[in-house]
Amino acid sequence: MSPAEQAPVPAPTRFEPPVGAESGPFWEATRERRLLVQWCTACDRGVFFPRTLCPHCGAAGPLEWREASGRATVHAAVVEHRPESAGAAFARGEPFCIALVDLQEGVRMMTNVVGCPPDNVSIGMALTVSWEPLSDGRQLPLFRPTGPRSGSAGEGGAAGEGGSAGEGGAAGEGGAAGEGGAAGEGGAAGEGGAAS
Repeated sequence: MSPAEQAPVPAPTRFEPPVGAESGPFWEATRERRLLVQWCTACDRGVFFPRTLCPHCGAAGPLEWREASGRATVHAAVVEHRPESAGAAFARGEPFCIALVDLQEGVRMMTNVVGCPPDNVSIGMALTVSWEPLSDGRQLPLFRPTGPRSGSAGEGGAAGEGGSAGEGGAAGEGGAAGEGGAAGEGGAAGEGGAAS
């Protein structure tokens, strides 16, 4: 293929998560828009963020990969109203929603909710996975509302319904860095990234 035929690779507009040994299968599956979670066969529980040991029972394995349904509900959410101060170039100066979501498979992950005004995201809102391309061919899993609560505030999507982001405790009570998995491998978070 000649250089003229190659499409230019766009510069990343958000933090692109690094791929580590534990998160490799997770990120590889995103190239096909498949959302994977690890599963502990010893205690039969989901594990997220990817790791080598089960955080529930301590088993060193075997942890296997299973495809998730892509359905989730909002556990907690917060709106970043000053994205420029957070270095969030992907938001293009617009507010965006950072949320902890509970996947149907029983794991919690940090992500961005897209597809509706950020202030309309509410605790308990039904979501489905959505994908944003990254510069290297991977896809970043984001979530968008499903069902009747995805409309405007007048249609039942107001942030106060079911608890505000402050009441939900996006970074504290929800366990963003530990149980929720923002800080580990494979977790999508705020500035779009998963930490290592």
